[in-house]
Amino acid sequence: LKQVLKTSLYHDGLARGLRECVKALDRREAHLCVLSSSLDEPAYEKLITALCNEHNIPIFQVDDSKQLGEWAGLCKYNSEGEAVKVVGCSAVVIKSWGEETEARHVILEHVKSQ
Repeated sequence: LKQVLKTSLYHDGLARGLRECVKALDRREAHLCVLSSSLDEPAYEKLITALCNEHNIPIFQVDDSKQLGEWAGLCKYNSEGEAVKVVGCSAVVIKSWGEETEARHVILEHVKSQ
């Protein structure tokens, strides 16, 4: 999942945060939604889940919002290459896969098996 998010970010295909994700889901631009299970507000989760179910978009749950923020590129990297100043992210939507990768095929197979 991390590799797919990095590839999509590189090709400018990610919507990060609640507002961008809702816009992308409403426009039916989304291929996949990644939702953090450590949300403060339960209404956010209901909104994202309802939009995904309405438009038949698969959802992945991630435990930590800080980790999702790091994967989505919402952080700075120090000289050793470690992530610092990581911002938490409630939801990420993949609008464009970017390129064909093995990680993408693994994700799609997992979605089909659900």
